[in-house]
Amino acid sequence: MARRPAPRRRPAARRRPAARRGGSRIRWDKVGRIALTLVLGAVLFSYFSPALDLVKTYRATSEAKAELRGLQKENRGLHDRVQSADDPAVLEREARRQGMVVPGERAYVVQGLRG
Repeated sequence: MARRPAPRRRPAARRRPAARRGGSRIRWDKVGRIALTLVLGAVLFSYFSPALDLVKTYRATSEAKAELRGLQKENRGLHDRVQSADDPAVLEREARRQGMVVPGERAYVVQGLRG
């Protein structure tokens, strides 16, 4: 059997662009610029909240550091008081402030000093 050649196809007719009846009413360059501006605005807006959180965190950290320094200073003072509590002069001064006397010492009570 002999093979028949495939039928030839005619090339499709090339379409020519239709002549425009005036300029396009849509200014695509302006549309592109507006869209780009909106996208840029959305990106900047998305950074707004994290930036505020960063500022708040920085302020809170500064306040916490200041409070820490004050507490460390108070801790040093209390530590010094604890270390000096074993000193005999300090013990005697605190005992006298509470009204205690050394054994063999005569205690005096003075009345009527308040005016």
